[in-house]
Amino acid sequence: MSVAEKLEEIRKSIPDHVELVAVSKTHPTGLVREAYEVGQRVFGENKVQELVAKAEALPKDIKWHMIGHMQSNKVKYIAPFVSLIHGVDSLKLLKVINNEGARNKRIISCLLQVHIATESTKFGFSPEELLHLFESFNVRSLENVQVCGLMGMATFTDNQTQIKNEFHSLRVLFDRIKNQWMSDVDYFREISMGMSNDYLLAIEEGCTMVRVGSAIFGAR
Repeated sequence: MSVAEKLEEIRKSIPDHVELVAVSKTHPTGLVREAYEVGQRVFGENKVQELVAKAEALPKDIKWHMIGHMQSNKVKYIAPFVSLIHGVDSLKLLKVINNEGARNKRIISCLLQVHIATESTKFGFSPEELLHLFESFNVRSLENVQVCGLMGMATFTDNQTQIKNEFHSLRVLFDRIKNQWMSDVDYFREISMGMSNDYLLAIEEGCTMVRVGSAIFGAR
């Protein structure tokens, strides 16, 4: 199957209220263009250097999402154009993004990453740390950052019950934060969870955004 055919199959399985982020990391610009030519406009990259190179080489109406672990010293390279940063895992990083947003005279949309998996290799706030952040700091005081929701990655396992439980925990945490601190803003609405192997489970558990790569572009 071509990229266009795979993309069409995946779109059929995703409801209208869920945004598809086509994860193009490590894939050549030619494959990205194939997806672009059949209407895909949102793409995700996990390395800053590759994101910058692709943004320069490809059409300017693409919305680029930074989905990988974000190092604070590299924010400046993507701050002028990035559409959404998924992996914000510290207040320090949030403040750096705010500073770079001010420097570029724009508001940068972000998701706060929550560690919901059992693997220690994954990044993110623990649920307790995230609640403490909202209790102790007003994230809305940062004028050049907009915290739009949460992001999480489930454990890489065949145990679907475990995956569903992890996704469910992120949804519950999102609802708590929304109700306690963000109920009066419409932009706090995104739950980014689910990848090629588990995005259907994420949809069942209430995600608004899925990050699908290998199911579109093939194995790297």
